[in-house]
Amino acid sequence: MPNTWHDGIVRKIDPIAPNVRSFQVEVPEVQSFDFQAGQFVTMDLPIGEKRLQRWRSYSIANAPIGTNQLELCIVNAPQGLGSTYLFEEIQEGAILKFKGPDGGFVLPEKIEKDLVFICTGTGIAPFRSMILDLKNSGKTHRNLHLIFGTREESGILYRDEFEALAREMPDFQYDVALSRQDDWLGWKGHIHQIYLEQYATPRPDVEFYLCGWSNMIDEAVANLMIKMGYDRSQIHYELYG
Repeated sequence: MPNTWHDGIVRKIDPIAPNVRSFQVEVPEVQSFDFQAGQFVTMDLPIGEKRLQRWRSYSIANAPIGTNQLELCIVNAPQGLGSTYLFEEIQEGAILKFKGPDGGFVLPEKIEKDLVFICTGTGIAPFRSMILDLKNSGKTHRNLHLIFGTREESGILYRDEFEALAREMPDFQYDVALSRQDDWLGWKGHIHQIYLEQYATPRPDVEFYLCGWSNMIDEAVANLMIKMGYDRSQIHYELYG
Protein backbone atom coordinates (compact mmCIF):
# COMPACT_ATOMS: atom_id res chain seq x y z
CA MET A 1 0.00 0.00 0.00
CA PRO A 2 2.81 2.55 0.64
CA ASN A 3 3.60 2.81 -3.10
CA THR A 4 -0.04 2.93 -4.18
CA TRP A 5 -1.34 6.29 -5.32
CA HIS A 6 -4.72 7.42 -4.00
CA ASP A 7 -7.12 10.22 -4.81
CA GLY A 8 -8.19 11.89 -1.59
CA ILE A 9 -11.15 14.25 -1.40
CA VAL A 10 -10.68 17.29 0.82
CA ARG A 11 -13.83 17.24 2.97
CA LYS A 12 -13.00 20.04 5.42
CA ILE A 13 -10.41 22.77 5.87
CA ASP A 14 -10.13 24.42 9.29
CA PRO A 15 -7.84 27.27 10.32
CA ILE A 16 -6.46 26.07 13.65
CA ALA A 17 -3.85 28.81 14.20
CA PRO A 18 -2.51 31.79 12.28
CA ASN A 19 -0.99 30.32 9.12
CA VAL A 20 -1.89 26.72 10.05
CA ARG A 21 -4.76 24.69 8.64
CA SER A 22 -6.18 21.25 9.27
CA PHE A 23 -7.07 19.37 6.07
CA GLN A 24 -9.58 16.55 6.53
CA VAL A 25 -9.15 14.14 3.62
CA GLU A 26 -11.36 11.17 2.70
CA VAL A 27 -10.00 8.24 0.71
CA PRO A 28 -13.20 6.94 -0.94
CA GLU A 29 -11.61 3.95 -2.69
CA VAL A 30 -10.98 2.14 0.61
CA GLN A 31 -13.12 1.45 3.66
CA SER A 32 -10.16 1.76 5.98
CA PHE A 33 -6.93 3.64 5.28
CA ASP A 34 -4.53 1.68 7.45
CA PHE A 35 -1.43 3.33 8.89
CA GLN A 36 0.68 3.40 12.03
CA ALA A 37 0.59 6.42 14.29
CA GLY A 38 3.56 8.62 13.36
CA GLN A 39 3.60 7.82 9.64
CA PHE A 40 3.19 10.29 6.77
CA VAL A 41 1.74 10.54 3.26
CA THR A 42 3.40 12.09 0.22
CA MET A 43 1.40 14.32 -2.11
CA ASP A 44 2.06 14.91 -5.80
CA LEU A 45 1.23 18.60 -6.24
CA PRO A 46 1.16 20.42 -9.62
CA ILE A 47 3.91 22.85 -8.67
CA GLY A 48 6.85 21.70 -10.81
CA GLU A 49 8.04 19.53 -13.67
CA LYS A 50 10.26 17.10 -11.79
CA ARG A 51 9.13 14.62 -9.16
CA LEU A 52 11.31 16.12 -6.42
CA GLN A 53 9.78 19.54 -7.09
CA ARG A 54 6.23 18.22 -6.82
CA TRP A 55 6.34 15.77 -3.94
CA ARG A 56 5.59 17.00 -0.43
CA SER A 57 5.30 14.80 2.67
CA TYR A 58 3.03 15.51 5.63
CA SER A 59 2.58 13.58 8.87
CA ILE A 60 -0.87 12.16 9.59
CA ALA A 61 -2.30 14.03 12.58
CA ASN A 62 -5.22 11.76 13.48
CA ALA A 63 -5.12 8.36 15.14
CA PRO A 64 -5.64 5.16 13.12
CA ILE A 65 -9.20 4.17 13.97
CA GLY A 66 -10.14 2.02 10.99
CA THR A 67 -11.76 4.70 8.82
CA ASN A 68 -10.85 6.18 5.44
CA GLN A 69 -10.35 9.65 6.94
CA LEU A 70 -7.01 11.42 7.31
CA GLU A 71 -6.15 14.69 8.99
CA LEU A 72 -3.13 16.71 7.92
CA CYS A 73 -1.84 19.69 9.91
CA ILE A 74 -0.04 22.06 7.52
CA VAL A 75 1.70 25.40 7.99
CA ASN A 76 1.88 27.95 5.18
CA ALA A 77 5.66 28.13 5.13
CA PRO A 78 7.39 31.23 3.71
CA GLN A 79 8.49 30.56 0.14
CA GLY A 80 6.94 27.09 0.40
CA LEU A 81 5.54 26.22 -3.03
CA GLY A 82 3.67 23.21 -1.69
CA SER A 83 1.97 24.92 1.22
CA THR A 84 1.24 28.02 -0.89
CA TYR A 85 -0.57 25.81 -3.39
CA LEU A 86 -2.52 24.03 -0.66
CA PHE A 87 -3.52 27.30 1.02
CA GLU A 88 -4.33 29.31 -2.11
CA GLU A 89 -5.65 26.73 -4.57
CA ILE A 90 -7.19 23.87 -2.60
CA GLN A 91 -10.79 24.19 -1.44
CA GLU A 92 -13.22 21.73 0.09
CA GLY A 93 -14.18 19.13 -2.51
CA ALA A 94 -10.79 19.25 -4.26
CA ILE A 95 -8.83 16.09 -5.08
CA LEU A 96 -5.34 15.53 -3.67
CA LYS A 97 -3.18 12.79 -5.19
CA PHE A 98 -1.01 11.08 -2.60
CA LYS A 99 0.80 7.86 -1.76
CA GLY A 100 1.55 6.18 1.52
CA PRO A 101 1.57 5.60 4.36
CA ASP A 102 5.34 5.64 4.75
CA GLY A 103 7.86 6.16 7.51
CA GLY A 104 9.41 4.41 10.48
CA PHE A 105 8.85 7.19 13.02
CA VAL A 106 6.52 4.99 15.07
CA LEU A 107 6.36 3.69 18.63
CA PRO A 108 7.62 0.20 19.50
CA GLU A 109 5.11 -2.62 19.65
CA LYS A 110 5.82 -3.04 23.35
CA ILE A 111 6.28 0.21 25.28
CA GLU A 112 8.47 -0.36 28.31
CA LYS A 113 9.88 3.15 28.89
CA ASP A 114 8.58 6.64 29.56
CA LEU A 115 8.04 8.57 26.32
CA VAL A 116 8.97 12.24 25.93
CA PHE A 117 7.66 13.96 22.78
CA ILE A 118 9.47 17.21 21.88
CA CYS A 119 8.13 19.32 19.02
CA THR A 120 7.59 22.77 17.58
CA GLY A 121 4.78 23.97 15.31
CA THR A 122 3.22 21.37 13.03
CA GLY A 123 5.80 18.87 14.26
CA ILE A 124 3.08 18.06 16.77
CA ALA A 125 1.14 16.09 14.12
CA PRO A 126 2.73 12.63 14.55
CA PHE A 127 2.65 12.95 18.33
CA ARG A 128 -1.06 13.78 18.31
CA SER A 129 -1.58 10.60 16.31
CA MET A 130 0.54 8.54 18.72
CA ILE A 131 -1.01 9.91 21.92
CA LEU A 132 -4.59 9.54 20.67
CA ASP A 133 -3.81 6.04 19.44
CA LEU A 134 -2.49 5.02 22.86
CA LYS A 135 -5.58 6.48 24.51
CA ASN A 136 -8.05 4.93 22.06
CA SER A 137 -6.44 1.50 21.95
CA GLY A 138 -5.88 1.14 25.66
CA LYS A 139 -2.40 -0.16 24.87
CA THR A 140 -0.16 -0.56 27.92
CA HIS A 141 2.31 2.29 28.28
CA ARG A 142 4.19 4.24 30.91
CA ASN A 143 4.35 8.00 31.38
CA LEU A 144 3.83 10.28 28.37
CA HIS A 145 5.19 13.85 28.27
CA LEU A 146 4.40 16.22 25.40
CA ILE A 147 6.66 19.30 25.18
CA PHE A 148 5.46 21.81 22.59
CA GLY A 149 7.02 25.08 21.54
CA THR A 150 5.79 28.00 19.46
CA ARG A 151 6.07 31.79 19.44
CA GLU A 152 2.74 33.01 20.81
CA GLU A 153 -0.35 31.66 22.51
CA SER A 154 -2.36 31.85 19.28
CA GLY A 155 0.00 29.26 17.79
CA ILE A 156 -0.63 26.50 20.35
CA LEU A 157 -1.99 23.71 18.16
CA TYR A 158 -4.74 21.42 19.53
CA ARG A 159 -4.44 23.15 22.88
CA ASP A 160 -7.93 22.37 24.22
CA GLU A 161 -7.56 18.74 23.25
CA PHE A 162 -4.23 18.24 24.98
CA GLU A 163 -5.30 20.15 28.09
CA ALA A 164 -8.33 17.85 28.31
CA LEU A 165 -6.12 14.78 27.88
CA ALA A 166 -3.85 16.02 30.69
CA ARG A 167 -6.91 16.16 32.95
CA GLU A 168 -8.21 12.74 31.86
CA MET A 169 -4.95 10.78 31.73
CA PRO A 170 -2.95 10.75 34.97
CA ASP A 171 0.11 9.44 33.09
CA PHE A 172 0.11 12.29 30.53
CA GLN A 173 2.01 15.55 31.13
CA TYR A 174 1.66 18.54 28.78
CA ASP A 175 4.03 21.53 28.75
CA VAL A 176 4.15 24.51 26.39
CA ALA A 177 6.94 27.04 25.92
CA LEU A 178 6.32 30.36 24.17
CA SER A 179 9.33 32.24 22.82
CA ARG A 180 7.74 35.61 22.03
CA GLN A 181 5.01 36.32 24.58
CA ASP A 182 6.09 38.00 27.79
CA ASP A 183 2.72 37.81 29.54
CA TRP A 184 2.53 34.02 29.18
CA LEU A 185 2.24 32.35 32.58
CA GLY A 186 3.84 29.07 31.48
CA TRP A 187 7.35 28.32 30.25
CA LYS A 188 8.93 31.29 28.44
CA GLY A 189 11.61 30.90 25.80
CA HIS A 190 12.47 27.79 23.83
CA ILE A 191 11.43 24.21 24.51
CA HIS A 192 14.94 23.02 25.39
CA GLN A 193 14.79 24.38 28.95
CA ILE A 194 11.91 22.04 29.80
CA TYR A 195 13.60 18.71 29.12
CA LEU A 196 16.99 20.06 30.27
CA GLU A 197 15.44 20.70 33.67
CA GLN A 198 13.02 17.79 33.99
CA TYR A 199 15.29 15.04 32.65
CA ALA A 200 18.63 16.42 33.87
CA THR A 201 19.71 13.11 35.40
CA PRO A 202 20.16 10.51 32.63
CA ARG A 203 17.86 7.51 32.97
CA PRO A 204 17.82 4.29 30.95
CA ASP A 205 14.01 4.04 31.17
CA VAL A 206 13.07 7.00 28.95
CA GLU A 207 12.90 7.51 25.17
CA PHE A 208 12.88 10.90 23.44
CA TYR A 209 10.98 11.51 20.19
CA LEU A 210 11.67 14.79 18.36
CA CYS A 211 9.84 16.38 15.44
CA GLY A 212 10.36 19.80 13.89
CA TRP A 213 12.78 21.86 11.87
CA SER A 214 16.42 20.79 11.65
CA ASN A 215 17.87 23.52 13.90
CA MET A 216 15.60 22.53 16.80
CA ILE A 217 16.37 18.84 16.36
CA ASP A 218 20.11 19.42 16.03
CA GLU A 219 20.15 21.41 19.27
CA ALA A 220 17.99 18.87 21.11
CA VAL A 221 20.11 15.90 20.01
CA ALA A 222 23.29 17.73 21.06
CA ASN A 223 21.74 18.63 24.42
CA LEU A 224 20.48 15.12 25.13
CA MET A 225 23.66 13.30 24.13
CA ILE A 226 26.53 15.68 24.87
CA LYS A 227 25.24 17.95 27.62
CA MET A 228 22.98 15.44 29.41
CA GLY A 229 24.58 12.09 28.65
CA TYR A 230 21.71 10.10 27.11
CA ASP A 231 22.52 7.26 24.75
CA ARG A 232 21.91 7.73 21.02
CA SER A 233 19.57 4.72 21.06
CA GLN A 234 17.17 6.66 23.32
CA ILE A 235 16.66 9.44 20.75
CA HIS A 236 14.39 9.23 17.69
CA TYR A 237 13.53 12.05 15.33
CA GLU A 238 11.59 13.08 12.23
CA LEU A 239 12.95 16.05 10.31
CA TYR A 240 10.85 18.76 8.67
CA GLY A 241 12.46 20.68 5.82
